[in-house]
This record gives sequence, C-alpha cells and structure tokens, in this order.
Amino acid sequence: MSDSKKIIVTGGAGFIGSAVVRHLIQNTPHSVINLDKLTYAGNLDSIATVMDDPRYCFEQVDICDAAEVARLFEQHQPDGIMHLAAESHVDRSIDGPADFIQTNILGTYTLLEGARAYWNTLPVERKASFRFHHISTDEVYGSLGETGLFTENTCYQPNSPYSASKAASDHLVRAWHHTYGLPVVTTNCSNNYGPYHFPEKLIPLVILNALEGKPLPVYGNGQQIRDWLYVEDHARALVHVFEHGKNAEEYNIGGHNEQKNIDVVLAICGLLDELAPVGSEKSMIKATEERPFTSYASLITYVQDRPGHDQRYAIDAGKIKRELGWMPQETFASGLRKTVEWYLNNETWWRRVRDGSYQGQRLGIAAND
Repeated sequence: MSDSKKIIVTGGAGFIGSAVVRHLIQNTPHSVINLDKLTYAGNLDSIATVMDDPRYCFEQVDICDAAEVARLFEQHQPDGIMHLAAESHVDRSIDGPADFIQTNILGTYTLLEGARAYWNTLPVERKASFRFHHISTDEVYGSLGETGLFTENTCYQPNSPYSASKAASDHLVRAWHHTYGLPVVTTNCSNNYGPYHFPEKLIPLVILNALEGKPLPVYGNGQQIRDWLYVEDHARALVHVFEHGKNAEEYNIGGHNEQKNIDVVLAICGLLDELAPVGSEKSMIKATEERPFTSYASLITYVQDRPGHDQRYAIDAGKIKRELGWMPQETFASGLRKTVEWYLNNETWWRRVRDGSYQGQRLGIAAND
C-alpha cells in the first residue's frame, strides 16, 4: 500500500490524530480528510503546519451523525479510514461516562456502518485494498502485576468507563470483520506523550503547573507504572500499520519505556530546573525570602488516588517489530526532553488552550454515594 491513498482520519485535530495528520502530509504521498467534531480537546492550531497543503481538507463532523458520515464517504471516496476520534481521559470518564459511551461505542458503530455501506459499493480491486484501521489503547487489558506484559492475546479486563468503552469499540470492529467481511486492523497503544498534548494529561499538566508555580498533583503514592510512547513514534507506527498491516490482525504499539508516575514528575522537574530555572525568562515564578525555591520538585503534592486506578501497564511490542519492522526511535529521556522544550517554545499554543474551559483543575474524583 505504498502508492497514494485518500484517507479519512477521525479525530485529526486531537493529540494523536494531529500527529498522524502531520506525518501523513509531511512524510507520505497520501491525502487526508480530517474529520473532527472539535470538542474541548480538538485544536486546529495543532495542524496549522499542514492546513494549506492541497492534499489536506477538514470536515467538522460528529462521528455519531450517520447522515454526515455517509456523505463523507460518498463525497470523498476514500481508500481507507484511520479511526482515532474518541473521548480519551480516564478522569473525565469517571465524572461523566455518558459521553464515552456515546462517542467511543455508538460513534464507532456509526463509522463501521458507514464504512461497510460504502465499501460494498466499491469495485473489486478497491474493495480488496480498503482498510478500516481502529486505534485503541492498552487500558482495555486492565492492570498488570509487578511482572508480565500485555500481548495481542491478553484477555480484556477494562477497569474504567473509558477503557470499557474502548474495549467495546474494539469488539465491534472485530465483529464487523467476521460478520460482514469488512477489512480491518486494530492497534492498541501505551501512554502517549509529546508536543500538542492537551494539558489535562500528566506530562503537560506537570510542565505547565510547574512553570506557573502551581502544585504538581501525584495520585496516591505515585508508584503506578506506565509504558510511555512518544507521539511521533506512534504516528509513524500507525501509518506503517495502515500501509502494511495484515487484514484482521491486531498490533500492540509500545515505547519500551516503563516509568513510575513519580519518576516521570521528578524527571520533568529536573529538565525544567535545567531549561527554565526559577527566575529565568521561561519561568513565571520568582523565588522570594518567604519561598526560597531550589527546585520545581518542591511543588510536588500527593493527592487522593483515582478510583479504581490501574497499577501497571506495559506493552509487548514484539509482534509489530517482528512482522512489520517497526521500533520506536525515541527513548523516554530523549522524548521527554523534546516535549519539555516544545512547551517552553510554544507558549502561544498552550495559552490558547488554557484560555478555554480547562484551567488545570482536578478531574475524576467520583462520588461514592
């Protein structure tokens, strides 16, 4: 699938989706139809570098709108779809699961039905090369103990409304292939980080809170472990799977970078101490006699843990390496440094994001009554 394709990317104004769009336009011959509802996490500034390219177009559409989805397929006649549109934050799913059921389950169903109806109209050759690529998460597998890795054969055991909704969407994609023959491929990734990340997530939240002298919230004891994947590595992997992955296969994508949450926060503080020390032009806080400030780490604050917080995620990405030859290019150290530097150099982007409804407040404290 190396020749030029026309690809619908759902959620292409979001964090991972925008990285995929930028990669497709800047590094491949493919054309992109970016389908995004532009919820709070959708940001067209994240794709400003490619918006004027003739191979790119944008459609503001809700994936739950069956009529609009059908129009998009009919109008654009795509060769495939990369489905990234989703409600994605665990804490928000605890506060309000309904949006996650609507978008992640019903939205995926609507896309599958739209794709199936369109696919059935295609001539034989185009029908054979069509691809519905569903992008999911390792959180569908639940929580690991101190050892072991998630593989493509790990049983599903989602523990949050978010992960349950993504697990349901994974199963729908599988069912539409086995029942109707729709060509599909599914990928499940570990925690992403990098440029253009909405600041409710751990790494950008810590960076921006630190620069503003706000508390750096660490859930529970901070010993939860995540496998971190640099978003541009993930974008390369997703496009590679779309082009070369086998029909009906699943591929786990991980960064081989297991880190405790507290160690991630401490690493960010160390980079900021080096790159934006307190009192410098990059820092928005000043040391005083009452607040001497020697390190951003002094802002770390342990807070109530998230309800049902999974202890450890870690991906075995051996299959995608063996079968498709993909490996991440960034280590956690190199990717984190690039990420911190990007936020320091792109204040205009995150200021515009923070001028909206999200101001860095704590989400996901569920009532127990």
